[in-house]
Amino acid sequence: MGDRPGSTRALLAACLLAVWTCGAVGTGAPAASSRGFPSAAFVGPLGALGLQGARGRSACSRVASQPRMVAANEPASTGKKGADRPSPEELNREIERRRTFAIISHPDAGKTTMTEKLLLYGGAVQEAGAVKAKGERRRATSDWMKIEQDRGISISSTAMQFEYRGMQLNLLDTPGHEDFSEDTYRTIAAADNAVMLLDGAKGLEAQTLKLFAVVQLRKLPLFTFINKMDRPALEPLELLDTIESTLQIKTCPITWPIGSGDRFIGVYDRIEKKVSLFNKEAGGGKKAKELVIDDITDPKLDELIPEDLLLQLREEIEILEEMVEPLDMDQVRAQKQTPVWFGSGYNNFGVEMFLNRFLDISQPPTPRYSNELAVKPDDQEFTGFVFKLQANMDPKHRDRIAFVRVCSGRFEKDMQVLHTRSGKTVRLSAPSKLFAQKRETVETAYAGDIVGFVNPGAFSIGDTITMGRKIQYDGIPSFSPELFNWIRNPNPSKQKNFKKGIDQLREEGAMQVLYSLSDFDIDPVLAAVGALQFEVVASRLEQEYGVETKYEPLPYTVARWVEGGWDVADKMKGQLFNSQLFKDVYDRPVLLCKNEWALNTVQEKFADVKLLSVAPPVQI
Repeated sequence: MGDRPGSTRALLAACLLAVWTCGAVGTGAPAASSRGFPSAAFVGPLGALGLQGARGRSACSRVASQPRMVAANEPASTGKKGADRPSPEELNREIERRRTFAIISHPDAGKTTMTEKLLLYGGAVQEAGAVKAKGERRRATSDWMKIEQDRGISISSTAMQFEYRGMQLNLLDTPGHEDFSEDTYRTIAAADNAVMLLDGAKGLEAQTLKLFAVVQLRKLPLFTFINKMDRPALEPLELLDTIESTLQIKTCPITWPIGSGDRFIGVYDRIEKKVSLFNKEAGGGKKAKELVIDDITDPKLDELIPEDLLLQLREEIEILEEMVEPLDMDQVRAQKQTPVWFGSGYNNFGVEMFLNRFLDISQPPTPRYSNELAVKPDDQEFTGFVFKLQANMDPKHRDRIAFVRVCSGRFEKDMQVLHTRSGKTVRLSAPSKLFAQKRETVETAYAGDIVGFVNPGAFSIGDTITMGRKIQYDGIPSFSPELFNWIRNPNPSKQKNFKKGIDQLREEGAMQVLYSLSDFDIDPVLAAVGALQFEVVASRLEQEYGVETKYEPLPYTVARWVEGGWDVADKMKGQLFNSQLFKDVYDRPVLLCKNEWALNTVQEKFADVKLLSVAPPVQI
């Protein structure tokens, strides 16, 4: 039997009204795009009517799960009736049990392996993965990108959260390779503590020194783990001396190695006054078996430790007791002393001892600064900042995730917050607790936590979100690129995916993007700190967006932003030698120079023009 036209129209009108309500409640008036249509942040009725995704969700439900911009004049609130502010007792309790820390190291110091072992001993995984897994062995949790697995290196920072001993740990794994320093620097900005991993055979290396400078700048307490003691290593006293003389920071060994290389059999805990001897586990996937002797003078040690190693251990412990100052946490927090542990991440020697002691002495979340205003973690108003964006973490959905460090107060799912850069209000829906590539929904979070939000383009790196005051947390450092390549898409049918890939990878900070001033060169110029960034971008464009690309190098090594914009830059046109003006994605003039000599020539000719090595803040 056919439907009557009147009934059909009435039913359709009711559906339209319902769907319009679903998409529009709390969003304010639809913002018009550059083409006059409602912007993506607004869900209109026709866009949501019955459109089903691959997994059966409507377009309305998909967009509703993302942060949504609402009218700028609408007050930020939780959007929940009767929602109370957290009590001081609740905030203090949750803050005190949180530890947020970043691991830094030179490449090949064993950082990814050490991260896996911390997850193993923290109970987050049942078997530690390997950087280059073979057979049935699980891959490293933090290296989830295909290029990371193929190359055996970390190229992107990762957040992993887990509970251990009643405490909430937020572990931030960073890339060790210098070509990805910018991602590492941004991640350090979200940490409260830094763990410096050193190779026992090499000691301090170039990239470690650079990262230590950033840790100093961020005023983070430093905890040192000297790794790979199961391989031929420098003398422990020599390693300590190198740290003190190079970093100008005192050391305090918490543990001391018994032997090194194939004779590395355990460590002595100087705090507990106990000897721990280890048995290797094949492959290092499981926890190492440990025998603990309570006294260094116990006669049992004569049977368990070779005579020469035991004699050396007792002599060195006596020297340390006389020469090394006791652990002083005030000095550690002031960056004047660093606790030191020895061990082997690969064989699990000393890892659990480090983790337990680190939790006891590392600091909980600390205040964050907006200009000179200190925002304390127990401030009742929620605040946070975006320190990382990542596209395509879930290959099934191809979405973008904004990593937000909670700085104060209590976050609640579906709360509405002020996005200070744009002045608009954003509803934070579908928040996720992050564990490398994996996610699970989180209802609440506190200072120190890292929360992921699906990002429809609302967030940029460095953005601040708040529940009340309009503040902007201090910025995240940006590097001046040194390498430049045209990137070409030889297949016109892939142009849409090519543009999407470039835009999303630029947003997450994988590289910077510039454009020629000529109407004939429409392809983007990729600007990077290191050559490996170009390889990663090309690989990800192919793997994640289905686009094969080609590079053409440009002969420039220096980039400077022109202060004053085009009013100033236009006067420089036609007078440049070995230099060329480009524009960035915000239409700001960028001067590329062949070398430092060419830059100096420009500076001499235009002495009144200020050239900036760091991009100025984006004006909204």
